[in-house]
Amino acid sequence: MDAGDTGSPAIQTENPSDTSGDDFSDSDNFMKLYEESLKSIQEGEVITGEIVQVGKEYVLVDIGYKSEGQIPIGEFKDPDGNLTARVGDQVEVLLEREADDEGAIILSKEKAAKIKIWDDIKDIYENEGVIKGTIVSRVKGGLSVDIGLQAFLPGSQVDLRPVRDMDALVGTEHEFKIVKYNKRRGNIVLSRRALLEAERLSLREKTLNSLEEGSILTGVVKNITDYGLFIDLGGIDGLVHITDMSWGRVGHPSEIHKIGDEITVKVLSFDRERERVSLGIKQLAPDPWGNAEEKYPVGTRVTGRVVSLTDYGAFVEVEEGVEGLIHVSEMSWTRKVRHPSQIVSVGDVVDTMVLNLDVGRKRISLGLKQVE
Repeated sequence: MDAGDTGSPAIQTENPSDTSGDDFSDSDNFMKLYEESLKSIQEGEVITGEIVQVGKEYVLVDIGYKSEGQIPIGEFKDPDGNLTARVGDQVEVLLEREADDEGAIILSKEKAAKIKIWDDIKDIYENEGVIKGTIVSRVKGGLSVDIGLQAFLPGSQVDLRPVRDMDALVGTEHEFKIVKYNKRRGNIVLSRRALLEAERLSLREKTLNSLEEGSILTGVVKNITDYGLFIDLGGIDGLVHITDMSWGRVGHPSEIHKIGDEITVKVLSFDRERERVSLGIKQLAPDPWGNAEEKYPVGTRVTGRVVSLTDYGAFVEVEEGVEGLIHVSEMSWTRKVRHPSQIVSVGDVVDTMVLNLDVGRKRISLGLKQVE
C-alpha cells in the first residue's frame, strides 16, 4: 500500500508504563493552583485565621492557604508565661513570608496587633478621639505610656498643674488625646492635659450658671497660701480667705486643710464679669457671738485655754471663735505681775470669771484672781 492509501489506519499502541508526561503535568497544575492561592494574600497583609494546632515551639494557623502558617509559641504567652492559644480560636495574623527556606509559611500575631494599633491610632487622631493607656515608667522629659505601643507623655501634658511626684503615676491607667504621631519613626505623643482642659471648660460653664451669693457648694482644695485656700469648684476657682476659715483663731490655713481635701463652702460674693468668687467656711455655722450674752453674763465662771500672751495680759479661748482677755491686773491678789508668763503659759487650761462683756465689739474681760 502506497503513501496515498486511505484504507484502515494503523493502530498505535501506548506504553502504559510511560506516565512521566502526566506526572509533570499534574505537578505543574498543582504548583499553579498553589501559587494562585498565594496571590490572593500578599506578604505584609493582615488576615484572620484559625488555630488548628498548638505545638511545643509553634502554633499552626489556617489562613486559607494550601498549608498552615506557623507562629512562634512565645507570641501566645501572657506576662506570667501562661499559654493563651487554643485550637479553634480566631486570630489576626500578619503574613511575614510566603515560605521560608524550609517551605513554611511564616506568620506573626504580635506584628499584626501592632499594625492594627497604628490603624486605630490614625483613626483616633483624625476623629479627635481618646485612647486608654497605662503609664509604665518615668523617662527624660515626661512619662512612657503603653497604649499597645510605647508612647510619650510630656511632663507639661500630664495634668492641669505641674506634678511634683510623677513616679506616683507609674502603673495608673488614664485616657489620653493623641497630639501627633509618626508611624515611620514609631513616635506617638500624648496629652492628658488636653482632655482635662476640655472637661474643666465644660464644668466651668455648668458651675458659672449655678453660682450665686449664698450658694453652698462642694469643692476641692487646689492650693494653699499664707492668706487662704484656693478651692476648685468645678472649672472655676474660689478663695477662702484665712479670716473666713473659722470663727476661731487660725495661725496658717495648712493647720486646718491640705491640698486635695474635699470641703463644703458658702459663696460670700461672686463677680461674674471678673469671675472672682469669695468663699467662706465659718459662715456655714452660726456666729458664736450671737448668743454670747446669754452664755457669758457677768459673774459667770468659765473654763478656757490660753492661746496667746501679750505684755498686758493673756487671751483665753472659751469656745471656738470666742476669746476673752485676762488683764495682768486681774491675775493675782497678792503678786505683782509684770508679765502674764509669770502666771500662765500658752496651752494652759484655766478657770476664769466674766468681769465684763461687750458683744458689739466682741470683747470679754476675764478675771483669774476672782476664782482663787
